[in-house]
Amino acid sequence: MATTPEQAGKWNSDLEQKIRLALGDIRFGTVTLVIQDGKVIQLDKNEKIRI
Repeated sequence: MATTPEQAGKWNSDLEQKIRLALGDIRFGTVTLVIQDGKVIQLDKNEKIRI
């Protein structure tokens, strides 16, 4: 199924919730979105624990 640029730019509320959770849950590190064909296909969270 082909998507139009307008559809590709819209956020899925489930995805938004997962991103907010990842960002709110991390003190040090990175949150990375992997995008393919204009769609987010993967969310990576890499947390660093400072000792």
